[in-house]
Amino acid sequence: MLDGTPSGSQRLNPIELITHLDKHIQTWAHDLGMWVYVILFGIVFAETGLVIAPILPGDSLLFTVGVVAALEGTIDVYAIIPLLVLAAVLGDAVNYSIGKRLGPAVFTSERSIFFNKKHLYRTQNFYERYGGKTIIIARFIPIIRTFAPFVAGIGNMRYARFFAFNLVGAVAWVPSLVFLGYKFAHQEWVQKRFHLVIFAIIFISILPAIIEITREYLKSKKTAA
Repeated sequence: MLDGTPSGSQRLNPIELITHLDKHIQTWAHDLGMWVYVILFGIVFAETGLVIAPILPGDSLLFTVGVVAALEGTIDVYAIIPLLVLAAVLGDAVNYSIGKRLGPAVFTSERSIFFNKKHLYRTQNFYERYGGKTIIIARFIPIIRTFAPFVAGIGNMRYARFFAFNLVGAVAWVPSLVFLGYKFAHQEWVQKRFHLVIFAIIFISILPAIIEITREYLKSKKTAA
């Protein structure tokens, strides 16, 4: 068991959920049995497939699944990986379809309740820089990961090409993070400082986006000057 078990009397909040994600997944696995696989599938599917759910845990969830699989044995690492790869592939496919059907209206509408246009434009900038490979690169970048297939649908990327990038990205993303957690689960620094490890994963994940935003800001300042 990892240190820092949250009290049952605490009200669940996003920060508590993220920092004690291991405890929640352990609880789900013990209390729900095989249904934990359905829950994890649903989270990964929603995080990649629904543009209104980009704040759901992605990288941190996959790493934690690997940790719990190694320490608890309640999750079979070799069963969960292909299941979550499938969830990621299907999520991107659904997101692409939504973008293809509804995307243009989102861009032309002056007000949008569910979509932050800044995320959409930022994802467009990634496409301009990396092309179709954005689908693969975005797998490892929160927010961009959720909006990349949506923007691909808006841009009418040929589906066969999109699917190839989608599949490669999912196969690179899910196993790498799950096995990373599985490999380092028994390290003392992971067990005693799990919340710091999760924050480090989140920071590393968003670092490319921070660099991109900073680059665009400096470029705009230079142009204005």
